[in-house]
Amino acid sequence: MIAADAFTTLTVMLAAYLLGSIPTAILVCHSMGIGDPRQQGSGNPGATNVLRMGNRPAALLTLTGDLSKGMLAVWIAQRLDLGLFNQALVGISALIGHVWSIFLRFRGGKGVATMLGSCLLLDYRLGLALCAIWLSLLAVRRTSSLAAVGMALASPIFSWQLTPQVLLPVAIMSCLLLATHHQNIRKLWKGSESPL
Repeated sequence: MIAADAFTTLTVMLAAYLLGSIPTAILVCHSMGIGDPRQQGSGNPGATNVLRMGNRPAALLTLTGDLSKGMLAVWIAQRLDLGLFNQALVGISALIGHVWSIFLRFRGGKGVATMLGSCLLLDYRLGLALCAIWLSLLAVRRTSSLAAVGMALASPIFSWQLTPQVLLPVAIMSCLLLATHHQNIRKLWKGSESPL
């Protein structure tokens, strides 16, 4: 039984990686005829860069798509009756797919929306708390990277308080988010990061 659960978890993690690898921003921008986000703005295939390109509907679609990848991955794990910890491992896999997409030669986005989507399905309270932090920082400082870093730093604290069963996976996701924002963190420290 344990071996079967492990096999199911690994299979779903692989599927989640492939799901996370779907380059939402590129597909949205291509379908709307607004160019490749990797060749414009920051070069990042994510919702923030699409917004910088001046197309709000495309940015919203990208955000929705990236959020949905994390949600769908965890939802599939739930439908297969995987335990909460294993569901969180599936969420990590979707995040890894988004950051290191097999369809983009292992280069992808920064993972904020995909992590949020996973957390919303793991525990809606955790997901809503992280959304609140991200939106609050974004509204006050108008800097997407600062909102992302603040959310990443707060994630383990909220997980410890609300859903301690997934504290370790959430902490891993937070570390991945901080790693993808390492250049932004340097710019924030120097005061040279561009606001939205």
